[in-house]
Amino acid sequence: MKVLVTGGAGYIGSHMLRALQSQNHEAVCFDNLSTGHRDLVDCDSFIEGDLADKSLLSDIFANNNFDAVIHFAGSSQVGESIKKPDKYYRNNITNTQNLLDAMIQSNVKKIVFSSTAAIFGNPQYIPINEDHSCNPINPYGKSKLMIEHMLADYDKAYDLKFVALRYFNAAGADSSGLIGERHIPETHLIPLVLQAASGRKKEITIFGNDYNTNDGTCVRDYIHVSDLCDAHILSLDWLEKGGSSKRYNLGNGNGFSVNDVIRIAEKITGNSIAVIKSSRRPGDPEILVADSKLIKQDLGWKPKYENLDGIIADAWNWEILDNKRCL
Repeated sequence: MKVLVTGGAGYIGSHMLRALQSQNHEAVCFDNLSTGHRDLVDCDSFIEGDLADKSLLSDIFANNNFDAVIHFAGSSQVGESIKKPDKYYRNNITNTQNLLDAMIQSNVKKIVFSSTAAIFGNPQYIPINEDHSCNPINPYGKSKLMIEHMLADYDKAYDLKFVALRYFNAAGADSSGLIGERHIPETHLIPLVLQAASGRKKEITIFGNDYNTNDGTCVRDYIHVSDLCDAHILSLDWLEKGGSSKRYNLGNGNGFSVNDVIRIAEKITGNSIAVIKSSRRPGDPEILVADSKLIKQDLGWKPKYENLDGIIADAWNWEILDNKRCL
């Protein structure tokens, strides 16, 4: 298949490009490089552009015979979304509609969408399955849920088939160490912890230690980025075979607290990590753990990384190599 990957210069997108090519798909990267990195892109073709540019989108679809789209592009920081909701509704909802309209205009009717566990809000039960009610508590989650509604409506009206993958916490890096997680500024826990371990940062801040969890810190379900990419490949295959639109939760089904992450990181790296305790951040749910039985049942997905040690080990390998590149 010839696949357009929006946001392909980002963390998950860059791994997706490699995964597509390893399966002999033709991958075309589309990214405005506002948060992505050109040096992480390895694909058949790179197009620098923004989803806000309707004319550019029309030209790209007119000049390429795409079979499908994998859509990562968008804003994804919970805290920022609370401070700048306009940015999230514009970048995520409006720009996604521009993409979908360009797809329909060119009769491209298969898309795999990067959704999020943030659509659920505070969980009513754990683990969270696809039947869980959706009550997002921040603009980021609200924008992603709105896109899922939009996709369903485009399916009914235009026969646009989609798979929405609700990630829990993507982590880790390609086992080669050539690409990994690089956000500026970095906001995700595992790379921040590893930056403290490598000396790139002085310490790690824990936001809230009074949650109703085993050790008082937030609990999250971490999934290796390579396992996420496998789920996208399976989703593409499903759509290519004429499958109906689907929504799937993606996680390992195991919850690890912030303190667990720090402890395992110290074990993997052999370095002590300085910690500062701070108050809770608005918009952070207490516990998020996935029930991923449905995608395993329907598509045969099975994560290769079922424990946090392997995820952190690959992320640490990337941290060491990327730190050297940045010096």
